[in-house]
Amino acid sequence: MSSEIPDSFRAFRIFDDEDGYRSEIVEQSIDDQSEGDVVIQVAWSSVNYKDALAGTGKGKILRDFPLNGGIDVAGTVIESRAADFREGDEVLMTGSGLSEVRDGGYSEYLRVPSEWLIPRPDGLDLYEAMCLGTAGFTAALGLYRMEALGQTPDMGPICITGASGGVGSLAVDIYSRAGYEISAISGKVDEFDWLHELGAGQCISRHDLHWPETPLASARFAGALDTVGSDMLSGLTRVIRPWGNIAACGMAAGIGLQTTVMPFIIRGISLVGINSSGCAYPLRETVWARLAGDWKPRHLDKIAQEPIGLEDLQQTFEQLLAGGGRGRIPVRIGS
Repeated sequence: MSSEIPDSFRAFRIFDDEDGYRSEIVEQSIDDQSEGDVVIQVAWSSVNYKDALAGTGKGKILRDFPLNGGIDVAGTVIESRAADFREGDEVLMTGSGLSEVRDGGYSEYLRVPSEWLIPRPDGLDLYEAMCLGTAGFTAALGLYRMEALGQTPDMGPICITGASGGVGSLAVDIYSRAGYEISAISGKVDEFDWLHELGAGQCISRHDLHWPETPLASARFAGALDTVGSDMLSGLTRVIRPWGNIAACGMAAGIGLQTTVMPFIIRGISLVGINSSGCAYPLRETVWARLAGDWKPRHLDKIAQEPIGLEDLQQTFEQLLAGGGRGRIPVRIGS
């Protein structure tokens, strides 16, 4: 073991045992962690909705216990038994079983399997990579898959639901930079000015939104990125223009879907699922290259909140689940 790895370090660990479900900051060694062939000195992580569910026990995220929380991580390799990575390499990892089946990024040092590690792409530093994190990767993966199905800016506006959240706000920025006209749906009308600054041409209050009950209604949008699910997704299927696409990446409002085959057959629309956690490695590299290049958000400074530390995670989780989230929350792990 490298002498650079201390005997003990801090980690935010989640338990479910005879003492109940709980999460706390602990001292651990690298041998307490899941197996892997690369050890990272962690610099940054982030807070996602999934992290809040896992850290509070309000969602069944972890499949094994105990595990360190944090589905995102970025840092520097300090020990490697993998041919593709050397000490000093800056790397990142999102999803890929972190804080689900293996220890996650809320740890000062982290041992991971190299097959999921992404070299930090030119154009992003480690902080920016975690301001994006799973949320930015999800938003970009949605656009990548929609464009693979033929979506183009000249087809008309893209609707983004849950627009004030992490995925939604980054999508507003990324998609507008890619040339799309953006219609942002959010329940937080006090964030409309902020969403306009990020690139939204139109903001629509979720509270004033009433979807038609007919299987097909007047087509309003050329496509959509939906982070909400349930009635929101059902309504979107009725108002997408011919040959448009819906990328579904969230289910904050529920898992149900009430629709018919008519939008898919009569209008030829596509509904594509976005699984950012289990995305294949070559596609990960491609999407991260776009995020570091022509899709890099122009307003990360407006989207990212002040960084928090491990000791702030529990309070932040509660605020996020109570609807108090806006944009992205980076977590400073290293000094």
